Amino acid sequence: MDRYYIENFLAHQSADIKGRVLEIGDDSYTRHFGEKHVTCSEVLHVKKGNLRATYVGDLINAEQIPSDAFDCLIITQTLHLIYDIRAALSTIYRILRPGGVALVTVPGISQLSVDEWAEYWCWAFTSRSCQFLFQEFFPAEHLQVQSFGNVLSAIAFLEGISAGELSNSELEYHDTCYQMLITIRAVKPEVLP
Repeated sequence: MDRYYIENFLAHQSADIKGRVLEIGDDSYTRHFGEKHVTCSEVLHVKKGNLRATYVGDLINAEQIPSDAFDCLIITQTLHLIYDIRAALSTIYRILRPGGVALVTVPGISQLSVDEWAEYWCWAFTSRSCQFLFQEFFPAEHLQVQSFGNVLSAIAFLEGISAGELSNSELEYHDTCYQMLITIRAVKPEVLP
């Protein structure tokens, strides 16, 4: 269910996925939504052993990632796994080039993970908390924060029902009281203060 909203968000922001792109975990979204506009696709993975990873480490301690380097960052369903979220946001801001765009998704209403990431899960978010957090690093006029979901899609998600089992109108109905997924488009200013 959450992948439906993530992929719709990335499809709507596909013009931002260009140039030098860094994605977390793998580069599947970069390849799918960036198509011919990506000149360099790189991957950050927290654990060794990922053959597609250009960088190994996390967003908190990422000295190995150059500053002002990326035109686009794709960070889906990752920030809730990082306790020191402000350190991660500082890195995100630092590694974006001026004018670069971070495309971020985080969970709102969600069951906790039972997979390899279960021990890392720290947070759930609202659109308001994301706005406040990202404004600590990005000017408000450079942020677009949006939530997706409604009571039906949230219940379906919690019950393990796939997006394909609901109609588009059921999925697209927006209810701010049931924020299943939050998306953030954050742009680093061209002229730094």
